[in-house]
Amino acid sequence: MGKGGESIPDEEWERFLREAEAGAEGAPEEPSARARMVARRLREETGRPEPWRSRQPARRQGGKVWYAVGLLVAAALLVVALDPGRVAGWFGGGGAGSAPLAAESERPDQPPPTEAAAQRPTVEQPFRGSPAAQWGDGTAGIGLPEARATGWMSKGQVAQALEKTQGFLVASSLDPDVLRGERPGKAIALINPHQRDVQDYLATAFRTPSRENDPLLLFSRFDRTKVRLVGDVVRTRGRITYREGERGAVEVTTDVTYVYPVVRAAAGSDEVARTIVRREVVMNWDDPAKVVVEPGTFSLVSYKVDTANGGCDTFTGYLTPEFSAERAASRPGDGPEVDPYDRSASMDTRMREAGDAGCGAATRS
Repeated sequence: MGKGGESIPDEEWERFLREAEAGAEGAPEEPSARARMVARRLREETGRPEPWRSRQPARRQGGKVWYAVGLLVAAALLVVALDPGRVAGWFGGGGAGSAPLAAESERPDQPPPTEAAAQRPTVEQPFRGSPAAQWGDGTAGIGLPEARATGWMSKGQVAQALEKTQGFLVASSLDPDVLRGERPGKAIALINPHQRDVQDYLATAFRTPSRENDPLLLFSRFDRTKVRLVGDVVRTRGRITYREGERGAVEVTTDVTYVYPVVRAAAGSDEVARTIVRREVVMNWDDPAKVVVEPGTFSLVSYKVDTANGGCDTFTGYLTPEFSAERAASRPGDGPEVDPYDRSASMDTRMREAGDAGCGAATRS
């Protein structure tokens, strides 16, 4: 019964029980990506979790087309080089007539086919010889779930959160200006400004990029003085999922692979190389009654990245693809072989398998 003998509404009573179970304080809390990651890993991983900000330094190697795996503030890193002898013909098909795949609704149980077709990419067909030939353009390749009332949000609010989440993916990994090396201002504006640790990372990453503060963990950028994109299409494959998170937040996970075809910046260049980035970003759309957050912004929970042909320990703040001349002059790596198009393993599994492995070979580009 409420004050004056009135009964407490069911939704208020349920909210009270959730808060009591979570041990929530009366005042909103300032979100910390560090605290969220530690709590998440304690819940989901077996054995002793690694501290947030710890890392297993990768052995530094030179050359080849590199495949890198990064975790929030470089908690883990794998770098793999592409064997030049395997560049051509790992996917049977991929011409202009290939039928596009349906959007990904769940994790696949195997990697895409690797039938030898000896089809090299061209300026006219930059995705030729690659599974990306059948992937979607931009957001068309990213599966978006139906909205339903979740946590503190109504169905309509969840729909808005999913739309803004997709907008962040565009602003961070598909925006033409950002891909040409500009600062991703629109994407940064969607991140909760009260997450002090994240804001410190963002400020440092663009000023003095390093292993621990690498903007490529969240954003895709190329140095326009060295390379340029082929056309205006980026192929994608991935999905967005969500569930109720801590304190009734709507926790959204994005797991997307992006394929960027590039040529050298010099006029007339026609050798096409591809950089492949798989990025997982987990974010909370928090209840402002419980967490200090600005309207229309989310709090980062974690972020991880795999990069093929994007650079090996080259912390310049830009993806640095290599072409045939660089690959021919470099040494093979000593790490495992990895298929950058394989989405059958989760990012957590990929990170655990990577461990402290050094440079190895990506099976295709």
